[in-house]
Amino acid sequence: MLDNVGSFCVCKIKDVRNGSGNTIMQILIYNKHHIDVNLESRDGIRPFIESFEETPMLVAVLTYMGYGILTIFGYLRDFLRDWKIERCHVAREREEQRDFVPLYQDFENFYTRNLYMRIRDSWNRPICSVPGAKVDLVERVSPDYNWTFDYTGKVVEGVINMGSYNYLGFAENTGYCADASAEVTMKYGVGVASTRQEMGNLDRHEEMEELVAKFLGVESAMAFGMGFATNSMNIPALTGKGCLILSDELNHASLVLGARLSGSTIRVFKHNNMQSLEKMLRDAIVHGQPRTHRPWKKILILVEGIYSMEGSIVRLPEVIALKKRYRAYLYLDEAHSIGALGPGGRGVVDYFGLDPRDVDVMMGTFTKSFGAAGGYIGGRKELLEYLRSHSHSAVYAASMSPPVVEQIIASMKCIMGEDGTTLGRDRVQQLAENTLYFRRRLTEMGFIIYGNSDSPVVPMMLYMPAKIGAFGREMLKRNIGVVVVGFPATPIIESRARFCISAAHTKDMLDTVTIPPCLAQNGYLFHTKDIKSVHLWSCVLPFFLPFYSFHFLVQRFPNLGTVLKIEKMGWIEKIKLTLVGYPPIPLSGGCM
Repeated sequence: MLDNVGSFCVCKIKDVRNGSGNTIMQILIYNKHHIDVNLESRDGIRPFIESFEETPMLVAVLTYMGYGILTIFGYLRDFLRDWKIERCHVAREREEQRDFVPLYQDFENFYTRNLYMRIRDSWNRPICSVPGAKVDLVERVSPDYNWTFDYTGKVVEGVINMGSYNYLGFAENTGYCADASAEVTMKYGVGVASTRQEMGNLDRHEEMEELVAKFLGVESAMAFGMGFATNSMNIPALTGKGCLILSDELNHASLVLGARLSGSTIRVFKHNNMQSLEKMLRDAIVHGQPRTHRPWKKILILVEGIYSMEGSIVRLPEVIALKKRYRAYLYLDEAHSIGALGPGGRGVVDYFGLDPRDVDVMMGTFTKSFGAAGGYIGGRKELLEYLRSHSHSAVYAASMSPPVVEQIIASMKCIMGEDGTTLGRDRVQQLAENTLYFRRRLTEMGFIIYGNSDSPVVPMMLYMPAKIGAFGREMLKRNIGVVVVGFPATPIIESRARFCISAAHTKDMLDTVTIPPCLAQNGYLFHTKDIKSVHLWSCVLPFFLPFYSFHFLVQRFPNLGTVLKIEKMGWIEKIKLTLVGYPPIPLSGGCM
C-alpha cells in the first residue's frame, strides 16, 4: 500500500522477523530521486542503506544528444568507407560471397566500429603480474586510432588496481595459498584430462565440495570449472516447459542465458523491488499458465547477492518471506557476495543472519574472493544428487585443475580459520573497513555513487560517452587502473566508472586514488553533485576530433595554449580539461 506524502512515497509493509521473533528489517522511505532503504535490526545489525540517484535531466538530454551526433557521424563515415574515401578496418564479406546469405548483418557492427572503437584503449589492457593491489601493465600504442595495438616492450609498473574482483586479496603468488597450490601441482599435475564422471574425480575434488558445504552451512555442494556455466548450464536442469522464472531486471548475463535455455516462461521484475516481485507472484498463482490457466509446475526466483554493475545488495529477507508465502523456489547467485559480505565472509545470507536452508539453490563463484576459478552450487543433498546426473556441466565438462582446487581449499580454510590463524577473518574485516572508507571519501568529494554502503563494488557515475574514455585514460596516467563501463552494459544515460575494493588495498592506496591530483582533478571531466552546469562540449567534443587524441591537437595547434589562457597547470593538461568544458583546478588545490 502506498501513501503519497509530498514528494515522498512511503511504503508500508509488515515487519519481517527471524526465527526468534525479532524484527530484521523495516522499510522506511522511498524518495523519488534518492532511494534510501533502511533495514534496521533490534539485534544490532548495521543499517541497510542503498542510494540511487536519478540522472539529472540536463545530463540525460546532453547524453542522448551526444549519442545521436555520434550516430550521425557514424553513418557519414560508413558512407565514406563504402566509397573507399576512408579506409575500412572492419571485417566484411568477400566480394565473391556477396550473393550468399550473410554470416552477420553489417549493421550489427555499427556500434563497434563507430563508437566503441574510439575508446577501445580503455579495455583489454594486458597485465604482466599478479592481479593484486598493484599490477604491472604492458604498454601499448595504437597507430590507427585503436583499430590495432603495438606493444612498445615497456612495462608500466605499480598501477593501483581498482578493477579486479580480488575482494579478499587471495590473488597472490606468495603465502599459504600459493605454497599449497604449488605443492599440489607437483603431486597431481596441472590438468586432469577427463570429466568427473569418468576418470577425473580426485580426492581433492571431494574434499573441496565437503568444505564448501560446511562453509555455506548446507547439506551438500558441487563445484564446476566455470562460473558462467554454473548458471547457464544448471538452470536448464532445474526448470523447463511449464515452469515460470521470475528474474531481477539487472541479473547477470549467465542467469539470463540459463533462463532462456531452460525453455521456461520468463518474467522480469524491477530491480530489488519487492512490490513488483509480489505482484508477479500473485498473478502467477491466480492466473496460472497462459491460455490453459493450469498451475505452473514450479516458480523459480532468480536474484544475485551483490549486483556487479549497481553495487546493490539483494533484499534477501523480504525475498525469502515472499518465497515462503507463495511457495516458490529461490535461486541465489552469490558470485560477488560470497567472501565479501557477512561477519564470517559467508555471503549475503551471513550478512543478514539468515538460515541457509531458506535458500533452495545457493550458487557462487571461486573467481573473486577466493582468487581461483569455477563456481559451485549448494543446497539439499537430493538437489545435488539430481544435478550430478542431469547437469550438462557435471556430465560433459572437464574436471577442475588440481592447483585451482587447492587454491579454493586453502583460501576457504583461511577464511574459516581452519589454517590456525586469524588472517582470513582479518581480511574480511579489512575489506569492510576499506569499503566504508572509500565510499565515504567519494561522497564527501561530491561524486554520485550507486549501491549499498557495505558493497565493495562502487559505481561512480560518468553519464556522458566522451567521459568514459577520458576518465580511464587520465586515471591511468596517474598510475591508477579503473574499469569504465558504458552502453550496452549499462543504460545509455548511466555510463560509469566501477571501483572494486580489496582487503589488499592500504589506506595510502585509497587516499592516492581520491586525493588531488588524481580523482579530484579528474572530477572536472564528469558531472558531480557539486557541478550544477554541464556543457555540451563535455558531451560531444572529444568524439568530434578526427585525431582521437588531444596530444595530436596540441601538436597541430601549439598557439591554442595562448587562446585558452594556460597559466598555472601544465599546458597539455589544461587543454584537456578546458576542451571538455570545465575550468581546470590548480594542482595545489583541495578536493572538490
